[in-house]
Amino acid sequence: MRRTLFAGVLVLFALACAPAPALAGGGGAAAPAGGEHPEATKGSADESAPVVLERGDRGRSVRKLQAALGVGTDGVFGPRTERAVRRFQRREGLTADGIVGPQTRDALGLAPFAHGSVARRSSGVRLPRALKQIAECESGGNPRAVSPGGRYRGKYQFSIDTWHNLGGKGDPVDAAEAQQDRIALKLYRRSGTAPWPSCG
Repeated sequence: MRRTLFAGVLVLFALACAPAPALAGGGGAAAPAGGEHPEATKGSADESAPVVLERGDRGRSVRKLQAALGVGTDGVFGPRTERAVRRFQRREGLTADGIVGPQTRDALGLAPFAHGSVARRSSGVRLPRALKQIAECESGGNPRAVSPGGRYRGKYQFSIDTWHNLGGKGDPVDAAEAQQDRIALKLYRRSGTAPWPSCG
């Protein structure tokens, strides 16, 4: 009798200490955001995702790009640099989208751009400081970041389910940065930093 009672107490204790299951999306509730994957570590997306350059970016990597294209090296990815990128992409048979991802960068003979060498323009969405820090931690502020397994995507490392449950369309990495900011702000207002436990 005493042994059975003791075993029952151990089972109850084990159940009480077990972690609660992650919330699943559905019925309009937000699914876990990218930071909730168990293998996530601070800056994991930042370390794994290649740096992509696009209009509005500034910094050392933009100057390297401009030098390779033979345009003025002012370090600002403006209309002139974008036109030069498109021209180069058309010549090389690449998608002429004006965005410098790994294919365009390799075709230019450039090494991968260093994280922290690019300053992103503001999307125009007013973000709380905590959300800016989350974006920097999750992806280095890169709207095109993808986690190593491909499951978590964009500036805030959304899962596709979370993105759709919050009103996003398609793939987060294809959305404008302002749209990613608005969706993240919606989630932040609903749940605070909880959806990003590693970076919140």
